[in-house]
Amino acid sequence: MGSATQAPHGAGAAYKPGFALLHDPLNNRDTAFKANSRAHFGLRGLVPPAVESLEQQVARVIKQLRVKHTDLERYIYLSSLLGHNATLFYRTLQDHLAELLPIIYTPTVGQACEEYGRLFRATQGMYFSLADRDYFDEICNNWPFSPQIIVVTDGGRILGLGDLGAGGLGIPIGKLQLYSAGGGFYPQACLPIQLDVGTDNKELLEDPHYLGLKYSRLHGQAHQDFVDEFMEAVFRKWPGVIVQFEDFQTEYALRYLDRYRGKYRMFNDDVQGTAAVVTAGFINGMKAQGTELKDARVVMFGAGSSSVGVTGYLIEAMKAAGATYEQARNNIWVCDSKGLITMERPGARELNEWKLMYARTDGTHPMGSLEEVIESVKPHALFGLSGAGPVFTQKAIETMATNVSRPLIFPLSNPTQKAEVTFEHAIQWTKGSLLFAAGSPFADVEYGGKTFKASQSNNMYVFPGLGKGVALSRATTITDGMILAGAREVASLVSDEELAAGKIYPDIKCLQTVGKAVAAAVWREAGSEGVARVPCPLDVENAVERSFYKPRYHSDMS
Repeated sequence: MGSATQAPHGAGAAYKPGFALLHDPLNNRDTAFKANSRAHFGLRGLVPPAVESLEQQVARVIKQLRVKHTDLERYIYLSSLLGHNATLFYRTLQDHLAELLPIIYTPTVGQACEEYGRLFRATQGMYFSLADRDYFDEICNNWPFSPQIIVVTDGGRILGLGDLGAGGLGIPIGKLQLYSAGGGFYPQACLPIQLDVGTDNKELLEDPHYLGLKYSRLHGQAHQDFVDEFMEAVFRKWPGVIVQFEDFQTEYALRYLDRYRGKYRMFNDDVQGTAAVVTAGFINGMKAQGTELKDARVVMFGAGSSSVGVTGYLIEAMKAAGATYEQARNNIWVCDSKGLITMERPGARELNEWKLMYARTDGTHPMGSLEEVIESVKPHALFGLSGAGPVFTQKAIETMATNVSRPLIFPLSNPTQKAEVTFEHAIQWTKGSLLFAAGSPFADVEYGGKTFKASQSNNMYVFPGLGKGVALSRATTITDGMILAGAREVASLVSDEELAAGKIYPDIKCLQTVGKAVAAAVWREAGSEGVARVPCPLDVENAVERSFYKPRYHSDMS
């Protein structure tokens, strides 16, 4: 058993390893410890006498969750559970994913990030701050595990909420919970990281509970130098790790993707993950609509990093269907708050580089409103990535529905209050003739005697399986071809019958099935592109299955 150890608070008492075991979230079982384990590990008297199964524990967790009054309370409860018993947390999440997803991720995680300082209970993940410059290697050495996957943010653009500084860590935490639930990563292989580069949010700088450094945010070269130092330290320590960038401001999201993707195993989920899942929905939406991909006309409202990524992948999907690059590019009309982005617009030469990337160069005259663009273009699909809230007006949607049967409408901004149109309004304004998916969940809507269910165009369909496929293949880089292979796999998992009924994406409750299929597709593509260091096996599905984390209590500590 080992000798007794001095109590950590210096009370003069002693505690045994069994007490410590109850405070080890990766090994704790609470009431599921059996009699022989209680004797062996010094647990007698430290837990209630009843011995329960994992299933009984899950049932109790769900009952406790359902009596709470708000999703934020449920979020806090689940966060505490994760820090106490990770196996129970992940089994509960696996068994009740559709119910819990809006709690552990969008929309609730947005509120949790806004109130991060007030809600803080215990440390999760790691922080690299301005005060730690020149110590990044030491910080990496302080982490007790060897991660396979890192999700990192600088808090610069959290969902559609803007600069939340050090409060942004909730996003990497939530993403990595989905890497475990949908991508089969073991919890100890996941590392959430917050880069504290300061904040320009005045409310946070004046908040006594703010947990970041109260400095103005780094910009330009100073920001890049900080992130360079971080990436170098991480890959010195863990050369085989995968790094996902999350919720950086557009300028830095695109800059660092271009800067690091050829050197490190990294990707940006806002740019590439969003693009992949939207492309999957676009493929299925056009199939359900009866429109050839190469002929589809698209209006994109929003011109940030996500929009740039989506536009690029839509072009690739159209090219794969037979369009030339120019044809595909000219079939997408990108708009911002001032209307259509065209080189004929006054001041066009002063547009930033990512707006210039897809500005129209064919002489299209300026159009100052979304309604005018839709009237002129008659699009088959309308995507919102603006973060501006309800900007898809009744006139715009009604005009679209007049010109196209079953228009594809995707208000993708998160959280729910930032969506460009509500599900209810979209149904009413199209008289129920539409194909719809949103970035955040919407409640069912009754209309015309029918119940309409909103699909959710959520990156979770792609990034967990993408990460697993990269980890298993040990790919030297993460290519657009690998990500698009994942997108096509997601699209393929929706049947023709489901498409006819207006369903665009697989059921959320099937997230792990989707993750396994995407992982296999990514591994195959990595092999075909010659970037896989581990050859793709003939029975790739079985290899993926064997690698998946399964939240259960193992018999070696029964």
